[in-house]
Amino acid sequence: MSNLQVRVISAIVLIVLILVPTWYGGVPFRLVAVLIAGAVFYEWAEMARRGDGLKPLDFLASVLMLAFLAALAAGLPALALLVLLAALVAIAAIFSAMRGAGAGRWDAPGIAYAGLSGFSLALLRGDDHSGLLAILFLFAVVWATDIFAYFVGRAVGGPKLAPSISPGKTRSGALGGAVGGVVAGVVLAAFAGAGNLAWLGLVALLLSAVSQAGDLFESWVKRRHGRKDSGRLIPGHGGVMDRVDGLVAAALALYLIGCAAASADHPAHGLFAG
Repeated sequence: MSNLQVRVISAIVLIVLILVPTWYGGVPFRLVAVLIAGAVFYEWAEMARRGDGLKPLDFLASVLMLAFLAALAAGLPALALLVLLAALVAIAAIFSAMRGAGAGRWDAPGIAYAGLSGFSLALLRGDDHSGLLAILFLFAVVWATDIFAYFVGRAVGGPKLAPSISPGKTRSGALGGAVGGVVAGVVLAAFAGAGNLAWLGLVALLLSAVSQAGDLFESWVKRRHGRKDSGRLIPGHGGVMDRVDGLVAAALALYLIGCAAASADHPAHGLFAG
């Protein structure tokens, strides 16, 4: 079986697994967001500590992350979650500075990255119809961006997008991904009966760009730690971070847009009214 076939099969299984709790929303999807955030932090920490040995205070970051995941699973309001996350990141940063010599220097960024990933996904979905449309819109844009970037990049080739970070990505792939993401987002919005298609098209374009930037950011993190993949959990895709890097970056961007248009606790209302 070719690597592409393995990737496709794994992707189909993942899509089915994620769409079922997405449909129900509320607690089921919030738990999925918790699992994603937890897996992201685990892979981040494992990359950062590989070869350095596990020190006693390394457990502190995990405890702090677990505290945030428990609060997220409990369904605390957005403001309370953000304040808690900021406090936990600050604690991790302070302890890292006290230890000196760069010990645990990746802990605070890891808590922030993983925490915001789970937070954005959970708050976007919520438990109403607007949340369902918002998260499906996000999935459509990000997944179409990935698919079109991959196939257009392979078919057209050309100059590299960021050769020092991710040698395989091309500018043609980035452009193809952006076009595919916008088309997918607008088609889903039209199918859902949204009336602000031009605005949502611009949002889709932004999300596609942010998604690709999130992919490059994760590639940079892996390169800093001498890793090709963040993990081995998903056949053909590597780790969880490898699969959700663009998604979580775009989720945060969409959350901020929805938050500005509506409220911190119901950002989807600013994207899909009703």
